[in-house]
Amino acid sequence: MERIIGTAAMGLRAPIIEEGDDLVSTVFNVVKRASDQKDITLRDKDVVCITESLVARAQGNYVTIEDIAKDVNEKFEGDELAILFPILSRNRFSILLKAFALTGKKLHICLSYPQDEVGNWLIDEMDLFNSDVNPYQDVLDMDQYKKLSGDYKHEFTGISYPDLYKEIAPNSEIHFLNNPVDALKFTDQILVSSIHTRNLVKRQLEENGAGKVLKLDEIMTSSINGSGFNEKYGLLGSNLSTGNKVKLFPRDGKIFVDSLQKRLIDEFDKQIEVMIYGDGAFKDPVGKIWELADPVVSPAYTSGLEGTPNEIKIKYIADNDLTELKGEDRDKAMRDRISHKESELKGKDETLGTTPRQITDLLGSLCDLTSGSGDKGTPIVLIQGYFDNYSDN
Repeated sequence: MERIIGTAAMGLRAPIIEEGDDLVSTVFNVVKRASDQKDITLRDKDVVCITESLVARAQGNYVTIEDIAKDVNEKFEGDELAILFPILSRNRFSILLKAFALTGKKLHICLSYPQDEVGNWLIDEMDLFNSDVNPYQDVLDMDQYKKLSGDYKHEFTGISYPDLYKEIAPNSEIHFLNNPVDALKFTDQILVSSIHTRNLVKRQLEENGAGKVLKLDEIMTSSINGSGFNEKYGLLGSNLSTGNKVKLFPRDGKIFVDSLQKRLIDEFDKQIEVMIYGDGAFKDPVGKIWELADPVVSPAYTSGLEGTPNEIKIKYIADNDLTELKGEDRDKAMRDRISHKESELKGKDETLGTTPRQITDLLGSLCDLTSGSGDKGTPIVLIQGYFDNYSDN
């Protein structure tokens, strides 16, 4: 019988995870139970995906705002600090700002405008366009910003983030700028708080005479008084847990995915891959927000998920090479073309229109949309058929 179903992503319900839980056994048991109930049949190249929050929770990878403040004070001198290019987020950044405010330093919060790095707007785009402000050169203070933006609030949250950040850190000044070097007008002690531009921004500052520049991934890289930490990502990938506690990105992810993979292969005798996923890498077309506020989509994955897809574009082949064929003959020719495609298609015309991204970025985005961010209760996602193609029966 001809196969109808291709790729399928299924959210699997899991118990609430607490610190110290054996997460390998928990995830294995969820997958095993689904298989025993005949909901799924495991196959080679199936992928079991676990959200990063489950891994971090099981590890107890948390820090308090007092821990963060202590680390910042130990790494920065003086009584002033610039917080450069933070994103606008209650979940991601407001709790970190609360920690920075505990340092006792005067903070210079430098926001990019008209939007932050991931697409949260600070100003109506047309108001900026119709003004005489040059966002590439002009540095605005809070009064100038208010004159320009009016009563602008975030489209989805209804919050004025400059007002919120000033409330969280009363001993701060809010500045609006886009050239990172302009932050040196206020202090030479700078904490680069952007995510994906952080390395370039740090280099620009260091080449222009900054005294001390660190990034969020250089804060909480080791334990403070027994706290959690992340030696690779520091505070990047963190989010709010409670009013005074932050959950960090998980660590030792490779150990976890390899251990779970071995358990699954031993049980099902199938080459099952495993990955940890966080934010997906996609952009909301309405709010214009880029979802990826984590430093990477997948902090750890098994070796079978390395690389990028090697696919031809069915539409391109059908429109250019198979126009003389119809019906079953065309379908058969397409399957034959796919089954005999080259092992390396990079740069070939037949790839036009395919998505040239890392496999883990594509899978992680699929997982993020499948599991959701609220109360679905499916922090484990099973993906089947992702590595199949039209020629597979």
